[in-house]
Amino acid sequence: MTKAELVAKLAEDTEMTQAQATKALNSLLSVLVDEIKTNGGIALSGLGSFSLVSRSERQGFNPKTKEPLVIPASKTVKFRVAKALKDTINS
Repeated sequence: MTKAELVAKLAEDTEMTQAQATKALNSLLSVLVDEIKTNGGIALSGLGSFSLVSRSERQGFNPKTKEPLVIPASKTVKFRVAKALKDTINS
C-alpha cells in the first residue's frame, strides 16, 4: 500500500476529505519522528514499538573492488511487532 492509497482509505473510513486525511497522516508521521528522535522511541498498543538504536563503527568492504573500508557509526530505528498484531496475523 502506498501513502496515497493509505490516505484514500483513511479518508473513506473517517469520512474526511483527501486533504484532511493527508494532513492527519502527515501530522501523525511528524509526531512519531519527533518522539523517536527526542525520547528514543514510542509504543503503539496493538501495533508495536519503535525504538532508536545506535550502530557502532565497523569494518566493511567494497564488494566491487574488495577494498576494506570503515562504515561509520549511525543511528537507526528498530520496530518490534506487538503480540496482539502477531496473533491477529497468524490466526
